[in-house]
Amino acid sequence: MQAYKLKAKIDDAGNLVITEPVKMPPGDVEVIVLQVVESASSTNSETESQSQTPKRPNKIKALQGWFEKTQPAPADFDPDQAKWEYLKEKHNL
Repeated sequence: MQAYKLKAKIDDAGNLVITEPVKMPPGDVEVIVLQVVESASSTNSETESQSQTPKRPNKIKALQGWFEKTQPAPADFDPDQAKWEYLKEKHNL
């Protein structure tokens, strides 16, 4: 399995849009999404954002409850470490 890192955005309708050309052969792919978390400028705004559950628009009704219950990743979350842990587990390394 080959890994690629691409820039993408979620549009207003909740669709994943890849914003750069993809130089891969046609075929099935597996997608892992890591959301970029911006740090808050003050602790008050950080506390307020955590207390409010964000409403995430989605078209998949089966995932609607799951999206409402999810929390943002912690500030010390390392996406590269998470990818490595995932790949180690998947390939029994």
